[in-house]
Amino acid sequence: MSEPVAEPTAPPSPAPWWKTTEGSTGRLMQLCAGYFTFYAITGVMVKYFIGKPADGFIGMNDVSFLAYNTLGGTSVCLGWVLLRGWYRLKSTRLVTWGRVTFPSELLYIIPSGVCTAIVIPTTTMMYMLPISVMVAMVIMRASVIIISRVVDALQIAQGILHRRVYIQEEIAVGFAISAVALQVFTAKEGDFDFAQNPIAMSILGSYIVAYAFRIYIMNYFKNTRGKGVPLDNNGFFAIEQIAAAAAMAAMAAVVFFSPALFTLAPVPASGKLPAEPDFATWYSVTVHAFRGAVTDLHPLWIWAALAGVVYGCVAFVSVFIFMFKGRTATFAGLVNRLTSLVAGTASTLIVWLVFHGKPPKSTDWYSLGLILVAVGFLTLAERRRAKELTAAPEAAKGQSPRRGEGRERGTTRQESTCPRGRTESGRG
Repeated sequence: MSEPVAEPTAPPSPAPWWKTTEGSTGRLMQLCAGYFTFYAITGVMVKYFIGKPADGFIGMNDVSFLAYNTLGGTSVCLGWVLLRGWYRLKSTRLVTWGRVTFPSELLYIIPSGVCTAIVIPTTTMMYMLPISVMVAMVIMRASVIIISRVVDALQIAQGILHRRVYIQEEIAVGFAISAVALQVFTAKEGDFDFAQNPIAMSILGSYIVAYAFRIYIMNYFKNTRGKGVPLDNNGFFAIEQIAAAAAMAAMAAVVFFSPALFTLAPVPASGKLPAEPDFATWYSVTVHAFRGAVTDLHPLWIWAALAGVVYGCVAFVSVFIFMFKGRTATFAGLVNRLTSLVAGTASTLIVWLVFHGKPPKSTDWYSLGLILVAVGFLTLAERRRAKELTAAPEAAKGQSPRRGEGRERGTTRQESTCPRGRTESGRG
């Protein structure tokens, strides 16, 4: 008797398009789409709240909007990481100091959070000065791209990064720098005045130095995971945001109580900065505006705080792009900055079409063209990197020996994992 023939099994159905894996090109595209969307909305909200009432906008004071918006963004970040338990970091090594045991990564993630607390307000603070800051903003954007490339060079030399930067990434850096530098060549008289302003240079320098340390730390964390320890970007983000919130709260307290702590310069009768303010006058005006934002709430303050929720979403996606698994700092930094540049152009278009604001300048379109060329080279680099990671799964781990990270006081335990860590997707 012939045995019954087994019916062929149907092939497994493909996973839905929105379900992607960590470190995949699909996950990267999702992060870029989210970053573009949230960044563009944030750009529109900033213009809507601080634009001139004569142009149909709210006309909120810059300092007030910064305070309310930062409050909303920080609250959503803190609330999410605490509710989801992301702060339970999956650690490579626990350190014991006396009776206290904690993940060794806290020794550098907390300083990264302090750097974040510096980065968040400095951009808005540049806009508050009575000078043209267009060139300064170009430098801010270009600096992140350059810093990312320098970080790769440093960590390759230190033996931390075991992955080379592709030629396509190098070419993309050139086009990206050209895109942002194009604004410099079309600068008008007075656009370089910020270089003669010590306050502006101090703010710009603080931004660049803080971002440099932060990008180095993020990539150090990414490239030094121990064997069997997953890349816990959620844990990094949680600790960094908690530290940033604490640092910003301390800064806000110092500013608010400054009249009782220091002897401040008189505030101009107009309440605004003069054409060439010194530091004392600038600080007094800033303190006066911040205290007013707290003690005399703007009628629409709650809406400005709710707009900060979108800004908080920008923070989530930005960090996950910077720390994307299996990619160099050069690649991730380019993806982050180029996406924000395109989103900035999109927000300008929205403001022009919906709120009858100023249209994008011709240089904006030229810059967009150079950005698209850079994106083309990044696409080639991503295809090459994806093949590399598929062919050699071990290369995707981006591991390196700790190389004598330094003996902290007390005892250490190797290959320790804090309880209940989370993966990047947020699932336990």
